[in-house]
Amino acid sequence: MSNMNHIRADFPILTQEIHGRPLVYLDNAATTQKPQDVVNSIVEFYSTSNSNIHRGVHSLSEEASGAYEGARAKVQQFIHAADPGEIIFTRGTTESINLVAASFGEAFIEEGDEIIITEMEHHSNVVPWQNLCYRKGAVLKVVPFRDDGTLAVDQLGLLFSVKTKLLCLTYVSNVLGEINPVRQIIDLAHAHDVPVLIDGAQAVQHLAVDVQDLDCEFFAFSGHKMYAATGIGVLYGKQRWLEAMPPYQRGGGMIKKVGFEETTYGELPLKFEAGTPHIAGAVSLAAAIDYIQRIGWDNIAAREEDVLHYAIQQLETLDGVTLYGSTKRRCGAVTLNLADMHPYDVGMILDKMGIAVRTGTLCAGPVMQHYGISGALRASFAVYNTREEVDRLMMGLQKARQVLAG
Repeated sequence: MSNMNHIRADFPILTQEIHGRPLVYLDNAATTQKPQDVVNSIVEFYSTSNSNIHRGVHSLSEEASGAYEGARAKVQQFIHAADPGEIIFTRGTTESINLVAASFGEAFIEEGDEIIITEMEHHSNVVPWQNLCYRKGAVLKVVPFRDDGTLAVDQLGLLFSVKTKLLCLTYVSNVLGEINPVRQIIDLAHAHDVPVLIDGAQAVQHLAVDVQDLDCEFFAFSGHKMYAATGIGVLYGKQRWLEAMPPYQRGGGMIKKVGFEETTYGELPLKFEAGTPHIAGAVSLAAAIDYIQRIGWDNIAAREEDVLHYAIQQLETLDGVTLYGSTKRRCGAVTLNLADMHPYDVGMILDKMGIAVRTGTLCAGPVMQHYGISGALRASFAVYNTREEVDRLMMGLQKARQVLAG
């Protein structure tokens, strides 16, 4: 597509060879590669502005603090939050969800209460709620999904009760690529006075997000899945909920006053950011947002949809392939198996051909159980992927089938 070569040139890692073959990187749902602008932002911060934040009056501390809070303001604008105080920096989606499970759970979940999740969740949006239910004596309810990858939204209404205190679901499935009707689900939850947490880890790199339009209470995502550094993430929370929740961690940076008789905590967002944060990570996230906005959501959608749909069309022509999920409302990923072949073996052969894919349970054991499989192979796409790389994947799968069939 137009300007694709220019976009690929922004990612230096894509020029290298793996086992003597040009790299085809199709593991973007796990982590995206980083454009040179993001790499430069990290190098520049450590080279010119490195200092701790919110603690010093010297110039470097003020520069670092300004860069960190500037990144917060940029995230606020990126997801259209009402106030920068609603943006909490974390290590990633997993920590964001654990923060809510610990803090919201401490304040609002009691024995016998209910939490609703879905069958298609990533482990990070399952295990924290299981643990909370275990600790509090609460009940975990699960919305099933159909074989085509769609959530059984018609069954969701039957799960609500006066005991339901929270609904948690993924915006986009990391296995099926299914884009869930989150606005419809949020409206349904609100009709039962139930707040909603959205796992946006697989959405923010593919879709424009407006948390005020969605009207969700919480929204979690990771920087490393949208071209930023690893170890930086975001929890958005509506101000009234964050103010009502106790701190997740306690220590330096999140206090007003410490005494042996009493300690008082700081205002949002610092209340939830104990210790020295990943300052360079926040800077890289700001640079990644700039990069995404420079390309434009329409261009990103057009390029990714073209490659994804081309991949699905090609894969459907391959004998013995099983694709999981069949709806057209999807983005980012396609998951498959080859008949009578272990996905790990297929993935190893693909790697020898320079093709990087994900294999295993994909951190979604319940999805594997739904389809009665022990694992699968996932190819996932970003703005820099091409149809030619899909053709390389097809050749790799055909080679794997030949080798493994003996």
